[in-house]
Amino acid sequence: MKREDVRNIAIIAHVDHGKTTLVDELLKQSGVFRENQEVAERVMDSNDLERERGITILSKNTAVTYKGTKINIIDTPGHADFGGEVERILKMVNGVILVVDAFEGPMPQTRFVLRKALELDLYVVVCINKIDRPEARPEEVAEEVLELLMDLDANDRQLEAPFVYASAKGGFAVRDLSDPRVNMVPLFDTILEAVPAPVGDPAKPLKVLISTIDYNEYVGRIGIGKVDDGTISVNQECLLVNHHSPDRKERIRISKLYQFDGLNRVEVRSATVGDIVAISGIAGVQIGDTVCDIADPSPIPFQKITEPTLSMEFMVNDSPLAGTEGKYVTSRHIRDRLLRELNTDVSLRVEETDSTDCFKVSGRGELHLSILIETMRREGYEFAVSKPEVITKRENGKLLEPMELVYIDVPEPYSGAVIQKLAQRKGELLSMGTGQGGYTRLEFEIPSRGLIGYRGEFLTDTRGNGIMNTMFDGYDAYRGEIAYRKQGSIISFETGESITYGLFNAQERGILFIGPGEKVYAGEVIGQTGHAEDVEVNVCKTKKLTNTRASGSDDALRLVAPKIMSLEQCMDFIEKDELLEVTPKNLRIRKKILDPVLRKRAAFRKN
Repeated sequence: MKREDVRNIAIIAHVDHGKTTLVDELLKQSGVFRENQEVAERVMDSNDLERERGITILSKNTAVTYKGTKINIIDTPGHADFGGEVERILKMVNGVILVVDAFEGPMPQTRFVLRKALELDLYVVVCINKIDRPEARPEEVAEEVLELLMDLDANDRQLEAPFVYASAKGGFAVRDLSDPRVNMVPLFDTILEAVPAPVGDPAKPLKVLISTIDYNEYVGRIGIGKVDDGTISVNQECLLVNHHSPDRKERIRISKLYQFDGLNRVEVRSATVGDIVAISGIAGVQIGDTVCDIADPSPIPFQKITEPTLSMEFMVNDSPLAGTEGKYVTSRHIRDRLLRELNTDVSLRVEETDSTDCFKVSGRGELHLSILIETMRREGYEFAVSKPEVITKRENGKLLEPMELVYIDVPEPYSGAVIQKLAQRKGELLSMGTGQGGYTRLEFEIPSRGLIGYRGEFLTDTRGNGIMNTMFDGYDAYRGEIAYRKQGSIISFETGESITYGLFNAQERGILFIGPGEKVYAGEVIGQTGHAEDVEVNVCKTKKLTNTRASGSDDALRLVAPKIMSLEQCMDFIEKDELLEVTPKNLRIRKKILDPVLRKRAAFRKN
């Protein structure tokens, strides 16, 4: 049976190509909002971090109605670190809208998400977005997308994908660039024509593959998936099974059932083939589970999500200031929070270590892990993390490490500095050509660990004019040691409060990270020196008072403004013998061994 009154689509693209803005416009023009309703920009980016950073982190469901057909839309992340979100939701849809910037053209993540869609044999609608940009080149970009489809071995049907030209910000779409630019109707019509209706048999035993997990404090875990066969109803008894765990069979009852309508979840009594539903009341539901009929407990196959490439240690904060700023500080709190994150993040791994106070957390990249750290600190957690390290593996006695493809667009005068820096980090230049807008396009293959801490340097070297995109490129032979930071740390020698007099003397040694009146402790890193060795200073030192006064010697001391670093910059800065102390109020870098004598002994033994 075909459900002609339903279409299920995902919007996929590289980061910043306009997916969420496009969803905004589809919602507005389908009549989801009242005419006088005030609507926030990028309404689908609902959490604070998404709005602040201007990126989508979690995939989200919405639905609009057009010409009597319900179009279920899933907005997906564009950043490579959240590729796991894209991989899993593609099982819920029959087609994708591939959004491509009319100036930038296909980018690394465009290739990644399109490859996943083609592997699942999904129908593709290509939307060339931002055609109203002054430097837009829609015809050339359309040719580049066709070349990409051929590169990815698309079949004849996929090569005939319809093209729509749009401006999500301008609120219009056209099938031909000469057509009048009025509204989004051409895109809506293309979706109905090009994306097939879901097919299934409502008389067959029930099958619902859970592709996304949501969490609510009141009802617990909520499983979201598409009904492939059968009909699901409230109070129905079902089985929970998993393709990768054949022995697991859990008997469950459907307590509440929801469908999506605009930005809301609407409670329903039943749903059938092609409907995307949210099911609450199943405590142990996981991504990849199949909700099925008791009479036919066979799971739907679910592809393995790409493995993590980067790991960090999350541990209990044991500094002298521990417990003074955070609400949740114990190992039990940290463990419970990390395990709860696994409910919704399929790409994350959490492992116990030899110490009960330390957990190994693995993710898809620096951004993936930094978003988790930032979310936890905003919730009131206090903990410490180690330097990110890549996950290596052995095959046939060879040590392998994860590799990345790096695409860089940079003004020509800065290309030499970029090539030199990446070569030092074991990068190999694959190609060099002329990009858009007079920029030079560089393509490198580099170990993932070679990119740790490089983004900050890259922005400095290119005066903020460079654009860098990365894509995971599998595992390859280990390329040897990389020297990361060439500057040493300025370390506080004493515990107390920083004083202007002590800081004035310390600032001659390098760049300081703190100002006067801040709490410091022995072993805390308070700055960066200009040479390779660490330096210990006393910033709590006060000037001794005497009765003697000399003209000019007691003038006000002038301090250079301290360098305030973001979470990502701190993660980039720390070395293997350092930790980052994360609290709701502060980020502090410290040595793992706080005592200077014990630290020197440990360094002596190591050498």
